[in-house]
Amino acid sequence: MSPARHITLIHEPGEFAEARAAEKAENARQSAVAARTVASYSQNADDCQSLLAMLGLDALAGKQARVCD
Repeated sequence: MSPARHITLIHEPGEFAEARAAEKAENARQSAVAARTVASYSQNADDCQSLLAMLGLDALAGKQARVCD
Protein backbone atom coordinates (compact mmCIF):
# COMPACT_ATOMS: atom_id res chain seq x y z
CA MET A 1 0.00 0.00 0.00
CA SER A 2 1.36 3.42 -0.90
CA PRO A 3 1.84 6.06 1.79
CA ALA A 4 -1.02 8.54 2.21
CA ARG A 5 -0.62 11.90 0.59
CA HIS A 6 -0.96 15.00 2.70
CA ILE A 7 -1.99 18.17 0.97
CA THR A 8 -1.42 21.40 2.77
CA LEU A 9 -3.19 24.50 1.56
CA ILE A 10 -1.25 27.69 2.05
CA HIS A 11 -3.25 30.89 2.28
CA GLU A 12 -2.14 34.44 2.51
CA PRO A 13 -2.41 35.65 6.13
CA GLY A 14 -5.21 38.12 5.44
CA GLU A 15 -7.04 36.13 2.78
CA PHE A 16 -9.52 34.52 5.16
CA ALA A 17 -10.14 37.78 7.01
CA GLU A 18 -10.74 39.59 3.72
CA ALA A 19 -13.23 36.93 2.61
CA ARG A 20 -15.09 37.17 5.92
CA ALA A 21 -15.18 40.97 5.73
CA ALA A 22 -16.50 40.85 2.17
CA GLU A 23 -19.20 38.36 3.15
CA LYS A 24 -20.18 40.48 6.15
CA ALA A 25 -20.47 43.58 3.95
CA GLU A 26 -22.57 41.72 1.37
CA ASN A 27 -24.84 40.35 4.10
CA ALA A 28 -25.34 43.87 5.48
CA ARG A 29 -26.15 45.15 1.99
CA GLN A 30 -28.70 42.40 1.39
CA SER A 31 -30.31 43.01 4.79
CA ALA A 32 -30.57 46.71 4.03
CA VAL A 33 -32.19 46.07 0.66
CA ALA A 34 -34.60 43.60 2.26
CA ALA A 35 -35.54 46.08 5.01
CA ARG A 36 -36.20 48.80 2.45
CA THR A 37 -38.30 46.43 0.34
CA VAL A 38 -40.39 45.46 3.37
CA ALA A 39 -40.85 49.13 4.23
CA SER A 40 -42.01 49.96 0.72
CA TYR A 41 -44.73 47.29 0.85
CA SER A 42 -45.87 48.01 4.42
CA GLN A 43 -49.23 49.68 5.01
CA ASN A 44 -48.05 51.76 7.97
CA ALA A 45 -45.26 52.03 10.55
CA ASP A 46 -46.70 49.34 12.83
CA ASP A 47 -47.07 46.95 9.91
CA CYS A 48 -43.49 47.65 8.86
CA GLN A 49 -42.16 47.11 12.37
CA SER A 50 -43.95 43.79 12.81
CA LEU A 51 -42.88 42.51 9.38
CA LEU A 52 -39.26 43.47 10.00
CA ALA A 53 -39.37 41.73 13.39
CA MET A 54 -40.84 38.56 11.83
CA LEU A 55 -38.04 38.49 9.28
CA GLY A 56 -35.31 39.31 11.78
CA LEU A 57 -34.41 42.54 10.00
CA ASP A 58 -33.47 45.89 11.48
CA ALA A 59 -35.06 49.14 10.31
CA LEU A 60 -31.79 50.97 10.93
CA ALA A 61 -30.09 48.79 8.32
CA GLY A 62 -32.53 50.05 5.70
CA LYS A 63 -31.81 53.66 6.63
CA GLN A 64 -28.07 53.09 6.37
CA ALA A 65 -28.48 51.67 2.86
CA ARG A 66 -28.94 55.19 1.52
CA VAL A 67 -25.48 56.16 2.74
CA CYS A 68 -23.96 53.14 0.97
CA ASP A 69 -25.82 53.62 -2.35
